[in-house]
Amino acid sequence: MEVNQYLEIFIEESKEHLQACNEKLLDLEKNPADLSIVNDIFRSAHTLKGMSATMGYEDLANLTHQMENVLDAIRNEKLTVSPSILDVVFAAVDDLEEMVFSIAGGGDGKRDVSTVVEQLKKIEKGEAFGAEEAKSNDEKAPASSQSEQQYDDFEHTVMQQSKEKGYNCYEVKVILNDNCLLKAARVFMVFEILEQVGEVIKAVPSVELLEEEKFDSQFHVTFITKESASDIENRIMKVSEVELVDVNEINLDTLKKKEHFQEAAATVEVEEKPQEKEKTVRKAAKQSSANSSKTIRVNIERLDILMNLFEELVIDRGRLEQISKELNNSELDDTVERMTRISGDLQNIILNMRMVPVETVFNRFPRMIRQLAKDLNKKINLEIIGAETELDRTVIDEIGDPLVHLLRNAIDHGIELPEKRLEKGKPEEGNVVLKAYHSGNHVFIEIEDDGAGINREKVLQKAIDRGIVTEQSAPLLTDKQVYELILASGFSTAETISDVSGRGVGLDVVKSTIESLGGTITIDAKEGKGSLFSIQLPLTLSIISVLLVELEKEKFAIPLSSIIETAVIKKVDILHAHNQKVIDFRGKIVPLVFLKEIFEVPTAAEVEELISIVIVRKGDKMAALVVDSFIGQQEIVLKSLGNYLNTVFAISGATILGDGQVALIVDCNSLIK
Repeated sequence: MEVNQYLEIFIEESKEHLQACNEKLLDLEKNPADLSIVNDIFRSAHTLKGMSATMGYEDLANLTHQMENVLDAIRNEKLTVSPSILDVVFAAVDDLEEMVFSIAGGGDGKRDVSTVVEQLKKIEKGEAFGAEEAKSNDEKAPASSQSEQQYDDFEHTVMQQSKEKGYNCYEVKVILNDNCLLKAARVFMVFEILEQVGEVIKAVPSVELLEEEKFDSQFHVTFITKESASDIENRIMKVSEVELVDVNEINLDTLKKKEHFQEAAATVEVEEKPQEKEKTVRKAAKQSSANSSKTIRVNIERLDILMNLFEELVIDRGRLEQISKELNNSELDDTVERMTRISGDLQNIILNMRMVPVETVFNRFPRMIRQLAKDLNKKINLEIIGAETELDRTVIDEIGDPLVHLLRNAIDHGIELPEKRLEKGKPEEGNVVLKAYHSGNHVFIEIEDDGAGINREKVLQKAIDRGIVTEQSAPLLTDKQVYELILASGFSTAETISDVSGRGVGLDVVKSTIESLGGTITIDAKEGKGSLFSIQLPLTLSIISVLLVELEKEKFAIPLSSIIETAVIKKVDILHAHNQKVIDFRGKIVPLVFLKEIFEVPTAAEVEELISIVIVRKGDKMAALVVDSFIGQQEIVLKSLGNYLNTVFAISGATILGDGQVALIVDCNSLIK
């Protein structure tokens, strides 16, 4: 089978199943008695195992199979859910994710998972997990005499005929010492002893894997002989480095019933209320068929191509509108107006197709928070609101890491230890709220915690020590300005450096990443009560609204998201401070930035008495961009300048206007230091 054509589907579906496993395991941790959750996890693991085996990723399939065994034992109530068991299953899911990411990156998906596999096997046997599984061990004990292996029709026939001729059928489990050096040699000696007194019909793992030592410390052999079980056990125990031998007689009648039951269970899971189950199955099948008919997987590259073609259409639409105005033909005007309306609708549809719910990013956080809380000995409840809020795929791809930094910061610096929270009269479980919502053409993402907040004096002292602010200017800063000092490069108030935070790396990266996406970040806090980090992001990065301005004969575009307002001032209103030209704008001193000088636009000698300015901002900082004239507001398509021009200062891209001219897009963030 040619598997390459299915690789992309395999990777996507594997990620979905692993995400489902993570989410359901978190649910199971809260409701350990709910076996329906275990069934959901089991189904995801079973599907993943089947896909992995089909694609030839044996390590992935084997680990999933081992995890599936533990889940099967839980859902059949042979094991009870405990934190120690969940930790191992979470670790297995982490390994599975790493393998899938390896495959997605062009790797072979191989990984050393022997430790996790061994732990899963111990759980399956009910070993080494304390008194809480004692009950499970008691329940499992009677089952040890039953067959643990599955047989095909041929093997069944051989055993049946042997039984009729007076032979005994045994399952032999052999466990070697952990420090056994020549496992293959010991296996050979065991097989030689068995073949002297009978016939081996099946080995698990297979004989080839046993010869290559591709197994842990135990293997199973199905064996036909006239000897007694105790005699076989004594013979095998004479082989050195064999730790344990368990010989069980196979009851063929019981085996047939068991396998028949397993086949039925694989088709429809049998529960105490079959009618209720049937309804659920029907409902699930109905939903599944409905969903499959309404959705289709499309490669993101195709959407990018579609977007590029539409962007060209927007440029041509602008050109047509201009020609229509110049010719003043009523029929042409009507046609262009209709085309504008249709292309506007098409634009909305294409932009919506590129929109992805932020839950694709949010979904990975509950698992991360659980692990962090455990590492830091804190109790934390993560509440996610508005996960269905949609953002452009380009923004989604970039926003994950900044949110990870902010959440880790909230948990490490914000939420206090349980005993400290109790001392302050707070509940011992800290609350972190991750919220997303739309407002106009922007999406807001907020991270709020009910922790210690931000200590103004501590932040100011650290900022003074690092030379970020002076002792004279420090008392004049507002609380908001002080809080935003923590976004400065290398700034950290952590007393000790840990794996979580304290190195002063992170929040400055968060700020620069968000600003590169055309967004802003603000901080609000109350000491002892908690803090709120708010991120504002544009809905899309490809089609943006701008103000077109003119410098001599050249046209430039300034994004509306950066603009506070436009104004015309007199030349005499310009002041001088620290060798820089500034203006007094509503009681604030705002520096003037002459775009002609920045972009080296050739200028005529005459100087006008009135000057046109555009007030722009970056966070709390403002600047007044000096231009010759305003042309008007327009929706434009943002085009990259390419690899050769990606270092041009204060230009983020270009666009083609309706008259065919190219207008450069001003990067306001670069102009404000």
